[in-house]
Amino acid sequence: MSSLKFLSNLRKESRQFAVIGLGRFGRAVCETLYNMGHEVLGTDVDEKLVAQALTDKITSSALQLDCTEVSALREAGIFELDTVIVAIGNYLEESIITTLNVKEGGVKYVVAKASSSTHGKLLKKVGADLVVYPEHEAGCELAYTLTKPGILDRFELDPDNSIVEVSIPEEFDGKTLAEIKIRSRFGLNVLAVGNDDKFVINPPPQFVLQKGLSMVVIGSNSDINRL
Repeated sequence: MSSLKFLSNLRKESRQFAVIGLGRFGRAVCETLYNMGHEVLGTDVDEKLVAQALTDKITSSALQLDCTEVSALREAGIFELDTVIVAIGNYLEESIITTLNVKEGGVKYVVAKASSSTHGKLLKKVGADLVVYPEHEAGCELAYTLTKPGILDRFELDPDNSIVEVSIPEEFDGKTLAEIKIRSRFGLNVLAVGNDDKFVINPPPQFVLQKGLSMVVIGSNSDINRL
């Protein structure tokens, strides 16, 4: 999905992450965080996956360890990091034990991958701050891409509300925000309008929209879909 990255730019801040599990999901998380300039420690029980991560240069460092062992996590310094992503969702027991270990070890924010709703509930019970369902989310993202090509980027606030970056529709070209009446027609609020070089935050009603720009709006998913 091509995006002007307004939302991504808001998240720029150097942080320290650990990603436990270097399968496809874990590798993708590692590579993305590392390319964004963050410090990333990747770990896996499989030595080959660790070696591959180092070879591909998708992490700051990578270690082989048994994530169910508290002592191994402590020695690797994982308890001292800002955020830990438990990316071993296909192995329920290891996933739950690891999530419990890192949370009890003092990690402030723990993200855990779940393979089912039951798995997700268990992860929440042992302390996961955020549970993700990559397959489900990828399916939803694909559906939006196919049916709503104007959406460039999306940040879900909760299951019902989001902030999205959308291309200015052709019907809005040359009109002011006051003229399109986006709030009364769609129930949405415009947070910013612009392009990759410059965004106008909280644009005034007389701001003229132009094709080729994008706007960032906040509102319910149902209202966003109507837009």
